[in-house]
Amino acid sequence: MRAVIMLRSACLAMLCLFPLSSARGQLEFESPPINYGEAHSHDAIAKLQQQLDAGKAELAWDDEHGYLKAVLAALDISPSTQMLVFSKTSFQLPRISPKLPRAIYFNDDVYIGWVQNGDVIEVSATDPELGAVFYTLAQRDSEPPKFVRDRGQCLTCHASSRTEGVPGHLIRSVYSSASGMPIFGSGTYRTTQASPFEQRFGGWYVTGTHGVARHMGNVLATEREPEQLDREAGANLTDLSPLVDVEPYLEPHSDLIALMTLTHQAEMHNWITRANFETRLALHSSAIMNEMLDRPADYQSESTQRRIERAAEQLLECMLFVKEEPLAAPLAGTSGFAETFAARGPFDSQGRSLRQFDLKTRLLKFPCSYLIYSEAFLKLPPAVKLRVYTRLDEILTGRSRADSFEKPAAADCAAIREILLETHPELAAAWQPKSE
Repeated sequence: MRAVIMLRSACLAMLCLFPLSSARGQLEFESPPINYGEAHSHDAIAKLQQQLDAGKAELAWDDEHGYLKAVLAALDISPSTQMLVFSKTSFQLPRISPKLPRAIYFNDDVYIGWVQNGDVIEVSATDPELGAVFYTLAQRDSEPPKFVRDRGQCLTCHASSRTEGVPGHLIRSVYSSASGMPIFGSGTYRTTQASPFEQRFGGWYVTGTHGVARHMGNVLATEREPEQLDREAGANLTDLSPLVDVEPYLEPHSDLIALMTLTHQAEMHNWITRANFETRLALHSSAIMNEMLDRPADYQSESTQRRIERAAEQLLECMLFVKEEPLAAPLAGTSGFAETFAARGPFDSQGRSLRQFDLKTRLLKFPCSYLIYSEAFLKLPPAVKLRVYTRLDEILTGRSRADSFEKPAAADCAAIREILLETHPELAAAWQPKSE
């Protein structure tokens, strides 16, 4: 009961942190066929809890970090993904400040938040049918560890136009005061891969080099002139020790490349969920109309097809980094995240992978999202997934008719297609010529 009360209070606190955006474009996901609040989750956290309950897994406690190390190990999340955010943009805001930043860690499916002396570990997991699902894990060793799922309160902020109208992930950049409280009168930025670099990372610590480019990280705003940030003072930092005591954290870094990767991944997850929900809702409505009008069960109207096609196009636009903001200078991190991330593959016969970074003019060497391998993508409804596969083949081979967006360069298209043919069996099968 105490954990549930903390979770509800947490989400109400989050409501106070940001003015709500318009619900324009928000999908109805609390009714059939989604049933977000009532449906059982099947994400990595739900699976881990099943193992804990069955005695097939354990989470070791340590006095310094509680369950943090054990949770990261159980989910195969590298400490090198660590990023530190000092703005009070979490429900544990009383415990967060520029001197006590919150640490965030992630893999392809799960995001973990840890606060020094915090009551809970915060979790956001990507469920292949529900999108983002939120949990807390009480930081107490007096009882067996139990991940408690939020039943909707967190969606006040995490299901809006800022998350593409679905339960999703949100990266914010704020003008942070000396206390860590955002100065709302100066506005805040939702960070996506299209965001100008100079508007990113406000309220975050950032370690890494970025040449002449400047961001909002590592510095505080003044109440009198909050928008007059000293971006120069926060630029190209590789050591946070002059700003904050990093000893209590798993790593001394808040890696720039991890932050850049997180920015893409959070947005991509939201578009995958949007495509999932749009398609299921469209087909659900179609089935109802077919029954009412005595049409064949598999009949799809033009409006149903257009809805699914639009969802596929939106997903492809993010997947292929169409609106990505070009880098003004080369980037480099400090934690080894880039090397660890790129080493995960999968690789084709030429040693190429969609996880390899460019970091000179763009994030990835081959501009196609690695989340095309994720469970969330692979479990998309066949109607939209097949549409994505078909359109992706048209784009990469140059056979596309009128595109709704600019496609990657020809050399990139060829490389991406070759990599996918060797590393993505389902897609390769979909691209096989159909026999007459």
